[in-house]
Amino acid sequence: MSGRVFIPGDAAALALGADEAVAALAAEAERLGRPVEIVRNGSRGAVFLEPLVEVETAAGRIGYSQVAAADVPGLVAAGLLKGGEHAKRIGRPEDHAFLARQMRLTFARCGVTDPQSMADFRAHGGGKGLERALELGPAGVIDAIARSGLRGRGGAGFPAGIKWKTVAEAGEGPKYIVANADEGDSGTFADRMLMEGDPFALIEGMAIAGFAVGAAKGFVYVRSEYPHAFAAMRRAAETAAREGLIGPEAPHPFVLEVRLGGGAYVCGEETALLDSLEGRRGQVRPKPPLPAHKGLFGRPTVINNVLTLAAAPHILADGPEAYAALGYGRSRGTMPIQLAGNISNGGLFEAPFGLTLGELVEDIGGGPFTGKPARAVQVGGPLGAYFPRSLFDTPFDYEAFAARDGLIGHGGVVVFDDGVDMARQARFALEFCAIESCGKCTPCRLGAVRGVETVDKIMAGEDRAANLAVLTDLCETLKYGSLCALGGFTPYPVMSALKHFPADFGDAS
Repeated sequence: MSGRVFIPGDAAALALGADEAVAALAAEAERLGRPVEIVRNGSRGAVFLEPLVEVETAAGRIGYSQVAAADVPGLVAAGLLKGGEHAKRIGRPEDHAFLARQMRLTFARCGVTDPQSMADFRAHGGGKGLERALELGPAGVIDAIARSGLRGRGGAGFPAGIKWKTVAEAGEGPKYIVANADEGDSGTFADRMLMEGDPFALIEGMAIAGFAVGAAKGFVYVRSEYPHAFAAMRRAAETAAREGLIGPEAPHPFVLEVRLGGGAYVCGEETALLDSLEGRRGQVRPKPPLPAHKGLFGRPTVINNVLTLAAAPHILADGPEAYAALGYGRSRGTMPIQLAGNISNGGLFEAPFGLTLGELVEDIGGGPFTGKPARAVQVGGPLGAYFPRSLFDTPFDYEAFAARDGLIGHGGVVVFDDGVDMARQARFALEFCAIESCGKCTPCRLGAVRGVETVDKIMAGEDRAANLAVLTDLCETLKYGSLCALGGFTPYPVMSALKHFPADFGDAS
């Protein structure tokens, strides 16, 4: 009996043994003379269930979690190809508690379709956003994006509609769309997951942006540590051009290039990324001028995060009002939240803004996998603030986090249990900044180095009060004197650790 089986080709699934499971299933099917079609889909984002093997049945797809190669013969014998009972059977994946509670908009196709199949993409709603954009016209598209309330998902939270409008009004001549896929924050993997699991969503979003602002060319700048995503995006871009989604003969001519990043954290900053894309060392540019006025090759440029651009097709297809109806405060729509660190249910959770930090960590994430209580949570990457349990009532919202001296950033949530040393975490933030600094401005280049030295003195008990004053002063200089967010945000983890966990720095009070 033949069967159709889905096993992710996503990097997280590969790291957990997906390729070995594929080889074992193919070998077992051959041994039994039972032809099996294996589809390498993207991950659904429930990383704690990977490798997640799904089989197509009359009742829908049935999933089997954490399937190792050694499990395959037993699974096949138990009726895997018919959705048979087994200890690893979880039923329909969409009914699993982690997935059923989500509202998948940006990630609706991830884990469901063959990510390299244009037919699958179109069969599941792909292309409808671009079709609607062509009907509305450039001004109508920008108005829809503005009314949706879509804000940049890369960290700044800047309204996408304003950025697009600025570029659209920037006069004649070449303009560019750049997707910032240099996803370097700790605990983040949403960009990678989308590029590997639904790359056409990003391509469609970039084509919509290009039509809206009058840009005929786009670039996807992929993090150098993402070889699988880079290869997936290149294949998808070739397919999209061949199938007419983009290309010089598309309804709106739009050519796309996929470039590999320079391997530096600072290249996630938009102007350093543009320098790198132009073939130079990635260094931060002073602002103004903004990239919207003078960006890539000195031309008006829309530079948005992967998730921002990938949200556009849904907004256009289903209408901005539906998107704007979701969320909390000024944070509209859904946010792909990435749960990582010391957590039981690690993975991607897409939901409207407004869930509390405690709900995300304790309820959805299941708390630390060590079984110990969570002590601190860092949201917003290596430069995000550390929140203690007393702040777990904070809604996941840009303004709510800012009001408590935190930031959402790219939506990465990294959990630490009660064994963490917060003085060492503060030291790590400064050391990270010192290593990753582009060196262009003095506060970041030198301040982070002096900060590491000062924290070492505090941890050694050397003239603690005086060195705490020096550390605070250094953080003030970094925050207000740095050229970009690398230096400007480094004080967030340092000062939050000092504020909420003073005992770790030797304060006996």
